Amino acid sequence: MANKVVANAEKAIEGIQSGMTLMLGGFGLCGIPEKCIAALSAKPEIKDLTCISNNAGVDGFGLGLLLENHQIKKMISSYVGENDEFERQMLSGELEVELTPQGTLAEKCRAGGAGIPAFFTPTGYGTEIAEGKEVREYQGKKYILEESFTADFAIVKAWKGDTKGNLIFKATARNFNPVMAMAGKVTIAEVEHLVEPGELDPNEIHTPGIYINRIFEGKGYEKRIEQRTVSEK
Repeated sequence: MANKVVANAEKAIEGIQSGMTLMLGGFGLCGIPEKCIAALSAKPEIKDLTCISNNAGVDGFGLGLLLENHQIKKMISSYVGENDEFERQMLSGELEVELTPQGTLAEKCRAGGAGIPAFFTPTGYGTEIAEGKEVREYQGKKYILEESFTADFAIVKAWKGDTKGNLIFKATARNFNPVMAMAGKVTIAEVEHLVEPGELDPNEIHTPGIYINRIFEGKGYEKRIEQRTVSEK
């Protein structure tokens, strides 16, 4: 088996080229592959990207960095409410945006990773989401056909991983990272803790190493919070 461990984010993103489709894990700012995103932002010559992500980052962090560099041509997301630059580019027509219901987005990634090209879902029927899509009725309920997603590169962030690529995600980071890890032609995993094979409990592994092509340990994660809310005393 080829060695999956690379030295850093800069090595991990080698091969990403302009015009490619990327999946980027995370939920809001929780569990985003911030080191790889920062490394991509340091290469402004890589542009015209299509990014599939739950969110579009915030101004100055996460995918917001790529938006500020005008590296993203199209965003496919379910939640984009925290980024002023995203809003500006969308309203000005600089950025193509495909808003997708959150559960549908997750299933599009999961199904793509499972080799399922399309599926029927009731979500979005009767709304703009359904325009131009095939509709079928099952047991008296209307469903629309949604095509699945795959990507040239999937980039995920895990809490722990071993050198074989087995991953454990922590809490909310499990929302999109595991399904996206399955759907990339090449999948990159950045982890907070990289350990040797056998150190992870097999019963706790969320993504087996067969899906992972490159892995590295990141340092100094910011783990920003989009909206900090505390209770009144």
